[in-house]
Amino acid sequence: MPATPDNRFRPILAFDFGLRRIGVAVGQRITSSATPMGVVAVDQSGPDWSKIEALINEWQPGNLLVGLPSHADGSESETSQLAQQFAAELGRFGIEVIMVDERFSSVEAESIFKSQRQAGLRKRVKKGDIDSIAAKVIAERWLATQA
Repeated sequence: MPATPDNRFRPILAFDFGLRRIGVAVGQRITSSATPMGVVAVDQSGPDWSKIEALINEWQPGNLLVGLPSHADGSESETSQLAQQFAAELGRFGIEVIMVDERFSSVEAESIFKSQRQAGLRKRVKKGDIDSIAAKVIAERWLATQA
């Protein structure tokens, strides 16, 4: 669905759902680009909703994107239902939540990370770097379909 006039200049927040961490990226419709923003921790009680709320308050996004994990053939993965539940819970913020196919986003994120390391732009691997870059990939894929 194209952006409405009210939110076409507003950023988007993308989430790469995981059982231990949720990667986060912020994207801009004008440039169709996104920036990794780190991760939100997930523990036995679920995601750190206060951190998610703080990100939403800071960025005032027009849309929230959640990567939908699936197998290469498009069938649901073990975490597909959990990602859908997370997306449903994001509905509490009153912002449209869009599920985005995230097949191979982690592979692409690892490739981006490796290229950055080889170019000397990154030194150490921190937990969550790949997750955050995967959220960037999810955001940029969706933004490319909105042009």
